[in-house]
Amino acid sequence: MIMPNRRQMLENFSLRRPWFSHVTRETIPADAMAGLTNAAIVLPQGVAFAVIAGLPPEYGLYTAMITPVIAAIWGTSMIMVSGPTTAISAVMFAALAELAPPGTPLYIQFALTLTIMAGLFQLLAGVFRLGGMISFISHSVMVGFTAAAAILIGASQLGGALGIHTESGGGVIERVAKVVENWSAFQPLALLLAASSLATIVVVQKLSRKLPAYLMALLVGVAIGELAGARDAGIEMFEKIPSLVPQLGAPSVSLADLPALLPGAISVGFVGLLEAVSIGRAFAMRRQERYDANQEIIGQSLSNIVAGFFQAYAGSGSFTRSAMNAESGAKTPLSAIFAALWLLGLLCLVAPFVDHIPKPAMAGIIIFVAWRLISFSEIRHIVRSSRSETTILFLTFMAGITTELENAILVGVVSSLVAFLHRSSHPHIAALSPIERNGKRQLRGAKFHNLEQCPQMSILRLDGPLFFGSVDHVEGEFRRLEALSDGQNVKILVLKGLGKIDLSGAGLLMDELDKARRTGGDYHLVVPFKETVDALEGMNIFDTFDRRNIHPDKSQAIKAAVSQVSNDVCRNCTIRLFRECDGKPSPEGVSPSKPAPQRSGSW
Repeated sequence: MIMPNRRQMLENFSLRRPWFSHVTRETIPADAMAGLTNAAIVLPQGVAFAVIAGLPPEYGLYTAMITPVIAAIWGTSMIMVSGPTTAISAVMFAALAELAPPGTPLYIQFALTLTIMAGLFQLLAGVFRLGGMISFISHSVMVGFTAAAAILIGASQLGGALGIHTESGGGVIERVAKVVENWSAFQPLALLLAASSLATIVVVQKLSRKLPAYLMALLVGVAIGELAGARDAGIEMFEKIPSLVPQLGAPSVSLADLPALLPGAISVGFVGLLEAVSIGRAFAMRRQERYDANQEIIGQSLSNIVAGFFQAYAGSGSFTRSAMNAESGAKTPLSAIFAALWLLGLLCLVAPFVDHIPKPAMAGIIIFVAWRLISFSEIRHIVRSSRSETTILFLTFMAGITTELENAILVGVVSSLVAFLHRSSHPHIAALSPIERNGKRQLRGAKFHNLEQCPQMSILRLDGPLFFGSVDHVEGEFRRLEALSDGQNVKILVLKGLGKIDLSGAGLLMDELDKARRTGGDYHLVVPFKETVDALEGMNIFDTFDRRNIHPDKSQAIKAAVSQVSNDVCRNCTIRLFRECDGKPSPEGVSPSKPAPQRSGSW
């Protein structure tokens, strides 16, 4: 955590943003057209996400108007578009469904209050510059969480797609069980409407990604509903939107209700940060742009705090809208502001027809959204590449399926941190030996390359931190490698890949030096960085180690170590690994080793 200073605070909240200078006469038309494309996408999406969150449709549209404007102004991504997202909507519903019936006035007030609380939580993270901590949370957490959210969302829309009205709430198994119990209420027309909207999206997206597939699917559902007389057949319809423009006002919730909302607010805020930072960073890297995670957190927090006072619920970065924004030629964050304005204009045109939208048609769209939320390619990649990441993915997913969805976040974060600590406490240690490549000799892993080693001298490389949590593992690896090569009492430890060292790590190095000298050998350290030397000096390691045992590169360490090995052993050695072996006695009939090419840092 980094304590903020006054200058940073002024820069973070200044009304004059750095990206303003990128707005020109040439960028404004491109941003306006990209904003129109985004508005066409988010119009049906906003309704769908509000339904997922358990809110009336207008709240998803209000969120798509308010959050992108604030996040664009105070964020740092040039291309990311914020607004309602599937994951946050699912967490919102999971957090509030047990506290109040979805869609009721109390539920809505809870949702707006939770949004403000989530924004305040994010604001603290941004002010104290905790953006870098997001990198410590495994990507597998979000993959597992979103997959669990997708299954929960699909289960929640199963009844609507079949025309079966059930009580809301509960996990995946409970929701499916409720549908099965009420199967007698199944309406074939509802299934037709859901299937038609779902099929429309699939077909349109195969034809062109630039077409407004969600909007076209909604129109198809409305058309079929009107032709089939869905309203007269008992199919549920959406109610009219009471107001096209969100109203300013503080949510009405008693102080006694705030503790119950706090866990959900933290979950929503955390998911929002994971989404926004990961999406923003991905697009910044792709476009080779500067990205400040802490400033992005500030932008996201302000967008949610303001949203709660304007009848909008929590939002975050949207990958779909951001990708479409980039493909549509957006140049600056002004495109997100244009999208909000275009959405208001489109809403004025379609608002009178909202009560003609069959709920089963929207259920089909939401089921498609849920299906697309599962990243099967990411899951396959994780399963194939890392056992620990697969475990994190599995635990997060199962927690979301078998318990409350917000518990998946906690399980995922904890398991991710446990995996990080395990990796930190088990740094890689390899025995090295020379190998010649392109006329140059290099040190490489002896086991991996099947290389011979000097019978009297071992060269080890430590990649990772040497601290209290890793000393037991490192010492165990030292003893294991010693058992494989008995007689190597002159040792070199390369600390080029050292991440961190503390007093426990320094103590282990001094113990290793003592053991080597007790067997008639010595211990050398390769420390190429001055910062590491200063850290070792601060831990009084030079009270034990001579300065001549600390070397800035491997060539000097090898030269010093070879001079200490026994000449008697060298007389019978036919390996002759190093050019320094030329100065040692050699067996009869064995010519001196061919010197390695002379170059800077060679040995």
